[in-house]
Amino acid sequence: MTAYEQGDYIKVEYPDETTGVGEWMWVRVHRCGDARWIVFGTLDNPPINDQSGELKLDTGLAASFTQIREHRKSSDFDSRN
Repeated sequence: MTAYEQGDYIKVEYPDETTGVGEWMWVRVHRCGDARWIVFGTLDNPPINDQSGELKLDTGLAASFTQIREHRKSSDFDSRN
């Protein structure tokens, strides 16, 4: 079992090299490379501080385990009715 599974959500901190202001963004996990401590997924919320305009909803991203600040299973978002 991997640390993060397909369909999980992780909140990742991405620093902005230009401004020095970091942003925390939700990423939907597609796959996890446990051996290299890297998670691959897509951006699940629109960024606020992207000065370059390169990041949009569903942009493919990679994140180091050290950048992950929060982890939720997809079942955490399922209806409880």
